[in-house]
Amino acid sequence: MARWRDGRGTLVVHGDGGRVAAVPLEIATSYRARTRGLLGRDGLDGAILLSPANGIHTFRMRIAIDVAYLDRRLNVIAVRTMPPGRLGRPRLRSRHVLEAEAGAMAEWGVRTGVRVTVEGV
Repeated sequence: MARWRDGRGTLVVHGDGGRVAAVPLEIATSYRARTRGLLGRDGLDGAILLSPANGIHTFRMRIAIDVAYLDRRLNVIAVRTMPPGRLGRPRLRSRHVLEAEAGAMAEWGVRTGVRVTVEGV
């Protein structure tokens, strides 16, 4: 498993036939960056990866978000859409959490069983 630092990269979604989408990615690995996450934002260009993480909340968020829980090999184990003001239940096998604006993950092909990778970090 890769060790990332706070910064930017590209999320690559792998579908049945290979590469499906390349998405701008923010990476939040420090406690401060993970805690801040999407709080106070009105939108997001791409996605944000919280690592390590196995659960999230949407308190004080302004927008509904898609949440993908990833295992240690970056396989998607669950995808949920959460409105502001909710507490997501932790996923035991989750090591990373991917967040994006509501509806974006379906467009990118992020669904349970799909594998993603992180490039350019």
